[in-house]
Amino acid sequence: MWEIVGIIGFFLVILASIALHEIGHLVPAKKFGVKVTEYMVGFGPTLWSRRRGETSYGVKAIPVGGYIRMVGMLPPPKDAPEGTARSMSTGRFTMLVEDARRQSLEEIAPGDESRVFYRLPVRQRVIIMLGGPFMNLALAFVLFAIVLVGIGTAQPSLTVSSVVPCVPTVDAPTGSPDASGECAQGASPAALAGLQPGDVITGLSGETPASWDALTDQIRAQGVVAGVLTVVRADGTTVQLPVETAEVTRPVYDEMGEPTGAVETTGFLGVRPEIEYVNQSWTTVPAQMWDLTARSATALASMPVRVYELVSETLVGGGERQIDSPVSVVGVSRLGGEIVASDESPEAKLAIFLSLAASLNLFLFLFNLLPILPLDGGHVAGALYEGSRRSVARVRGRPDPGPVDVARLLPVAYVVAVALVAVGAVVIFADLVKPLTLG
Repeated sequence: MWEIVGIIGFFLVILASIALHEIGHLVPAKKFGVKVTEYMVGFGPTLWSRRRGETSYGVKAIPVGGYIRMVGMLPPPKDAPEGTARSMSTGRFTMLVEDARRQSLEEIAPGDESRVFYRLPVRQRVIIMLGGPFMNLALAFVLFAIVLVGIGTAQPSLTVSSVVPCVPTVDAPTGSPDASGECAQGASPAALAGLQPGDVITGLSGETPASWDALTDQIRAQGVVAGVLTVVRADGTTVQLPVETAEVTRPVYDEMGEPTGAVETTGFLGVRPEIEYVNQSWTTVPAQMWDLTARSATALASMPVRVYELVSETLVGGGERQIDSPVSVVGVSRLGGEIVASDESPEAKLAIFLSLAASLNLFLFLFNLLPILPLDGGHVAGALYEGSRRSVARVRGRPDPGPVDVARLLPVAYVVAVALVAVGAVVIFADLVKPLTLG
């Protein structure tokens, strides 16, 4: 039940992110006087729409993006009479370009000639096209701020959550007793010392740990050693508990939490800490976003390789799906459902849920900045190229070269769009048959 609630909830978050992205385009477009005829969330058949003024607002059936339709996105060919689309040849791609240009020109009603997109100054066109991605960036900042500043980051405290019953072994690495209820290597030092859930550890062998990490480092570095553990009980009394730590052999994990194959022998006490949420300062928000941006940019650059591995190794080869595999709208919605249905505390669920939504918006920001059509970055690149070309002409005393004929790049946009649809279909299929899970 809760998993379904989470899936629906995260799906609505995705729709909201798309809607806000398009608002980022819509508001400056209307501010600069461009005629906007449609504002749509999704693609395909229209599920609902309502017209306000000159703009139709609606929702379409396929929620994998959205768009606003601005009049005059494509300029007429150079030297063509105003309002016409000069015929060039009968090539297939050329005909596609001319058809698109003709449709664009047909949208310009009498009196709207000054409200077309291509007539705007370069600066205003760049602002309009960057409005969508930067809306996602702003949304990511707000969500990360809620998580880091409002909820805080999860940190282990010096309060005992539970006591590990046994000294861990290879067969029982969590320290659980065997089927008969016995401990193969004996009871854990914490259990023998009489530690209880709720105890606050304030000292070990005369040293006062500043944090759980400091206490852990001290225990692991000491190995087998006898000492005195100072704890404050739930009733406020301070108790001195004699304790002798044990030695255990542990696997070594990498930064991703995966075993490296190496092992290390360290000291062992046998307690699990309570998790507390510590509110962070505002300065941690941009630092967190910058770190995630760098990792997302790396992931974006390796996307073709990850898609190839997803097909060849997972879908065709039958292997396990990698944690860094691409994920679709279906996949992240399922992860949202798992978060809500998990056994974590409400604070942890909310923090993970919002962090996932923030990461998604940050990725959308980066993805839409790619300088290829039909992405926003492609339109920005075209506008900047036009501006630089006009500047060079002005410096050289040459005539204004006019708008860049973006329509000539439409075949590239069609190829990119088909590729994106194909990749999306593959990833959705993978999310259905071999989904990523939190486990």
